Amino acid sequence: MSATPPPPGTAVNRATGAVTRPGDWAAGAVTRPGTPYPPMAGGAGAPQPPPAAGPPGDPPPSDNRRLWWFGGAAAAVLAVGLAAVLALVLSGNPDPFRTPPPPEDVRPPLAQLCAGATPTASEPPPPADPGPALPDPTGPRTVDPDAGISYTSYGEPWQPWRAVWNAGSLQVPYKVGQHFVTEAQYNGFSDYHASILSAAVPVADNDALTVDLECIGRQVAADVRAEYYPQPNRADLIRDERTAIGGRPAWLTVFRLHFTQPGLQATDELVAVACIDVGRPTAAVLFLSIPGTHRHLDWMVEDLYASVRVE
Repeated sequence: MSATPPPPGTAVNRATGAVTRPGDWAAGAVTRPGTPYPPMAGGAGAPQPPPAAGPPGDPPPSDNRRLWWFGGAAAAVLAVGLAAVLALVLSGNPDPFRTPPPPEDVRPPLAQLCAGATPTASEPPPPADPGPALPDPTGPRTVDPDAGISYTSYGEPWQPWRAVWNAGSLQVPYKVGQHFVTEAQYNGFSDYHASILSAAVPVADNDALTVDLECIGRQVAADVRAEYYPQPNRADLIRDERTAIGGRPAWLTVFRLHFTQPGLQATDELVAVACIDVGRPTAAVLFLSIPGTHRHLDWMVEDLYASVRVE
């Protein structure tokens, strides 16, 4: 069955179903006991909202400034490091973090070999006794301007040396002296010689005039034995000492070398090597060799070195 609608001019309370006619007081909804009234905005005694807070975890302003300082310092260090690496790369170094190799030693071989024993300025080597004043030389002379010495020129069978012989591992450049052939084409194509040869050999840097004559003299003599003669060989040492030659400090080594070489009659040779300090970055080397087939010329060792003068 359908509900009968209320008469016109009346109002129906949906919550209670009561009908209100014109002129009646309308009542609002009744609250339950204990239900608090909602606070009125801006009313007196109304609780105030808590102060607004920033995002959780924000540091105070002083901490912000400290972080900016640390960040700026780290950025500056990074920029400097990047600039240094860039400069190294642009310089052409393919591996800027690898330790560079030591510089190449460009000193002369003898300066390298004798560097550890070079006397210091506070400990100079003992000077050789120059002996009595030397008389002026007489007779023909061989002059070696590169070596800075001159010495006696001998007659027949000796002939002037007219070649450049870079001998041994030290590459001593013999350009001046005398020689003669003792055995022609002993192996079918080579000649064997007696020789008197001189050369200048670098022994120090350009600004160093103090040299270790003992080390230099022994190195040159060892090079002569190892590089100029057949191997193996045996040496009888006769002299190996500091002396004075031409009034200058020198180291003189004299030995008789024994060896064999197919086709060669000589089986021994008298060898003398003098290294003379001539006051230059180079030392004068004076080399004498007398094959055993010509022992009657052994007297020339003493005569030759006594005739030396420093030019």
